[in-house]
Amino acid sequence: MGEMVEVLLPEGSARRGQVIEFSDRHTVIQILEESTGIGVRSTRIRFTGSPARIPLSPDILGRRFNGAGDPVDGLPPVLPEKWESIMGTPINPVARDKPSHFLRTGISAIDGLNTLVRGQKLPIFSGAGLPAREIAGQILRNAGAGEEGTGEAGGKFAVVFAALGITYREANSFLEEFEQGGAGGHTVVYLNLADDPTIERLLTPRFALTAAEYLAFDHGYDVLVLLTDMTSYCDSLREVATAREEIPGRRSYPGYMYTDLATIFERAGRIRGRRGSVTQLPILTMPDDDITHPIPDLTGYITEGQIVLSRELHRKGIYPPIDVLPSLSRLMNLGIGPGKTREDHRGLADQLYACYAQGRDLRRLEAIVGEEGLLESDRRLRRFADAFEREFIGQGPGGRSLEETLDAGWKLLRLLPKDQLTRIRVEHVLKYYGE
Repeated sequence: MGEMVEVLLPEGSARRGQVIEFSDRHTVIQILEESTGIGVRSTRIRFTGSPARIPLSPDILGRRFNGAGDPVDGLPPVLPEKWESIMGTPINPVARDKPSHFLRTGISAIDGLNTLVRGQKLPIFSGAGLPAREIAGQILRNAGAGEEGTGEAGGKFAVVFAALGITYREANSFLEEFEQGGAGGHTVVYLNLADDPTIERLLTPRFALTAAEYLAFDHGYDVLVLLTDMTSYCDSLREVATAREEIPGRRSYPGYMYTDLATIFERAGRIRGRRGSVTQLPILTMPDDDITHPIPDLTGYITEGQIVLSRELHRKGIYPPIDVLPSLSRLMNLGIGPGKTREDHRGLADQLYACYAQGRDLRRLEAIVGEEGLLESDRRLRRFADAFEREFIGQGPGGRSLEETLDAGWKLLRLLPKDQLTRIRVEHVLKYYGE
């Protein structure tokens, strides 16, 4: 299963295929390219004896490939240091190292309240028309710009970008982002565009992750993998499953979609005794903004949290429109605290979250009873929620250091009296709140 084959045509050309099913008498081959002109009697099949493999060397940095791993940047093929199967090898759970190093994104709603750590898989749940691409580009600009709080300044950093069924315009904007941000020299790009073969889309993330694992675990890079858009990947999985007449599951997606997504997302992590790491930042578009749709639902079970974009904040003109209440980073506590970020980080994040949640609830109450019906303490919390969205979340396209993020949080808390700060240690209130 999964063995690559060459489909030899009479005129001497060849096309690639993959074994997807076999029995005692027949073998079913999925053609990875155009099937036009392939005749049953005049076509020969050559089995390669191995699954899809990728040539790897440090020279892949700065290169651009199509979704099947072939160069599309006009440069010669990669001279391989090694060949590796794109299906990958599961990391031995005993050999996995616990992620514990803060990874800066420059976005306060993430660094302050949903901290990303190296080796984590943290998806971005977007909706049609929301600026997920701009946010991903902003993270890419800032992630390699500084390694503050990690204790590993000067570490090697690389980006692996996999485009899954996106338009040429979207792909081009990402490439421009890499070049303008100075990331082009340490970026590996795999492009499967909307008009490329559907079956190729199922291989593209595996090519990208194999390259990321090679850079991370063979050469010590901290690799940030950006996969966009995973919704296109899942739709391709459903299309192929339908063509194979497989029994459908929820909303016609195949029943094994959970397992298939896990084979992609679980390739993030760190290995004990090796310096590198693979951090995944998948982007998926929620159909009809429905977070209970099978794609975001299953993704949330596999990954370690999610960053959710809000259409309401986007309509208010707040950028980045990250809704911090449904967003979550399950590994946040491993990457923050003394010696990693700052001593007050955990308490400050808890207090900001609690006050913002109360302020959001009071908006609904205010719509019923009016502002005059609220207590003065409630009015403060409602004004805090407005200021939090405007000043903390809505930071604009620029990046913030972690110190600037935490200081912005304390500035907002000064809108409230000290006796309302119940989730922060007293010594931290005395040190950062002021008189």
